[in-house]
Amino acid sequence: MLTQLTNSTHPTISQSQGIVFQDIFGIFQDPLAVEMLTTHIVNQLISSNLGKIDVIVGLDARGFLLGPIIALRLGAAFVPVRKAGKLPGATTQVAYTKEYGTDYFEMQEGAIKAGQKVVILDDLIATGGSAKAAGELVAKNGGKTVEYVFFIELSFLKGRDVLDAPTYAVMTFDD
Repeated sequence: MLTQLTNSTHPTISQSQGIVFQDIFGIFQDPLAVEMLTTHIVNQLISSNLGKIDVIVGLDARGFLLGPIIALRLGAAFVPVRKAGKLPGATTQVAYTKEYGTDYFEMQEGAIKAGQKVVILDDLIATGGSAKAAGELVAKNGGKTVEYVFFIELSFLKGRDVLDAPTYAVMTFDD
């Protein structure tokens, strides 16, 4: 069911030629599919022998869709990572390279406490640049990334190879 709902591609986005991405929004047209995806990720995290997860970090913006729900079910905090200039208060910032240029992510200072165990969540991993940047923010704030979780992995781009913790993807596309 989940593969069928996400098995659509869109034309190349305007920033660069050759970039095609998988659409996850079909999932949200079916409440059962959303529940299945959420429960699947929660069960994966519980069964991964990670111990108590303290924080779910969701990446701007699709990591915000299920991140708070997953955090709630795990009894964890939710911390957003946003593009530069979107969060109030003092922030920590890192630069990262995307498929079509450089961007910046920020996290509010103090949102993660020293030693907290963190899972980073996003909808898709391609080259791994944005997830790696989120991991750097977690480390700068004293946390420890224990796993990266994605709805979809484009495995042929080998994004997981640049990450500093185990990676789990619900679905993998090889091409």
